[in-house]
Amino acid sequence: MLYLNAVIIAIVNKIFTNKTNKMKRLIILMLLVVSTTAIFAQTANQEKQKKEHKTKTTYRCPMHPEVTSNKPGKCPKCGTQLVINRTGSKQAETVTYTCPTHPDVTSDKAGTCPKCGMALVQKKGEKE
Repeated sequence: MLYLNAVIIAIVNKIFTNKTNKMKRLIILMLLVVSTTAIFAQTANQEKQKKEHKTKTTYRCPMHPEVTSNKPGKCPKCGTQLVINRTGSKQAETVTYTCPTHPDVTSDKAGTCPKCGMALVQKKGEKE
């Protein structure tokens, strides 16, 4: 940015020290103002997008998908380190299966309950 400002100042100085007509000076000066404004607007927009991206990051427990947080830490249920919950990825769209008689038994794949051998069913409210 500092280099850009120095270049603009040098160009403006050259414009006003040369014996060019006033209309050419005015056009060149207006072009410099417009281009500088566009450059600063673009960098401000990029910084805004970076801040929005940072605030959207959430963390979840790999063993308890219902446990989420806005900052890294440990799961209050099991103490496992929370992992980044990537929206739109397969990880965020996982389906959870549970045993009808043992709701504490959960899995990310269909299968059988290790306690009673019953088939695991998809949790209510989730779609494949």
